[in-house]
Amino acid sequence: MTASAPLVIDVTGINKHFGDKHVVRDLSLQVREGEIFGFLGPNGSGKTTSIRMLCGLLTPDSGSGTCLGLDVLTESPAIKRQVGYMTQRFSLWEDLTIAENLAFIARMFGMADRGRVVDEALAGLDLTARRHQLAGTLSGGWKQRLALACCLLHQPRLLLLDEPTAGVDPKARRDFWEEIHRLSADGITVLVSTHYMDEAERCHRLAYLSGGSLLASGTADEVVASQRLHTWEISGPGLQAVTASLRKTPGAELVASFGATLHVSGRNRAALEAGLASRLASTQLTMKPIAPSLEDAFIHLMQSSGQPAND
Repeated sequence: MTASAPLVIDVTGINKHFGDKHVVRDLSLQVREGEIFGFLGPNGSGKTTSIRMLCGLLTPDSGSGTCLGLDVLTESPAIKRQVGYMTQRFSLWEDLTIAENLAFIARMFGMADRGRVVDEALAGLDLTARRHQLAGTLSGGWKQRLALACCLLHQPRLLLLDEPTAGVDPKARRDFWEEIHRLSADGITVLVSTHYMDEAERCHRLAYLSGGSLLASGTADEVVASQRLHTWEISGPGLQAVTASLRKTPGAELVASFGATLHVSGRNRAALEAGLASRLASTQLTMKPIAPSLEDAFIHLMQSSGQPAND
């Protein structure tokens, strides 16, 4: 993915209501070919609704833009034919084998030479040895791999993945992301929602949503820098006993546990540093400035947004 790559998604002012709930508010987004773009935000922030509008499953109430060069308001059926969409929950047929699930999807897309297509899909994601195994007996990681194989069967140009690694073990998550980066290198664009910070850091660019609004976007470094946070790491004996008082420190906007330490962050460096030094003077705790992490930035965004969940 390069800065000169063509835009696959280019939307402006996209809105969606469900009754009196304004679920997505004036979403503007640009995603380039081959890019892995991460969608982050708390539950109910509008991530899933946004993804469904971009892939043609929902029609926006207003706004404008294109996905794969097609109008998101008027050409939803054509968009759906060129997109692979992986939902949060495993949604394939558990009483069919892996191969039977793939064959059924191939028939749905009206694909010719379905036997060859299924065999290639099985081989591409190392599923050949399990082709006769019932989908319902697979572990979370193998179900995830089957779902991805089904998404790729019709050779989509865009993958939309809605929390695809929820509930799978760390090795399966790592293997999944290796596959995503391989697909990106082949020119497939990926839009993925996730709650995991390590996965967010694997994306080329990120967007953070809260209350249906886009609050921050850019590379991981750009999102962290946009919050203008200064962070100190507090460590030593009796740490939990002073956590409540540290939250009252002048300039402290965020206090969060990180293993055996605390991260205390705020935008007023001088006030926060002086306040922490004063509170820790009579303790055995130590403080040192550190670079704020992506997780620090997202927790700060979540706390400062003050917007209710919508969907």
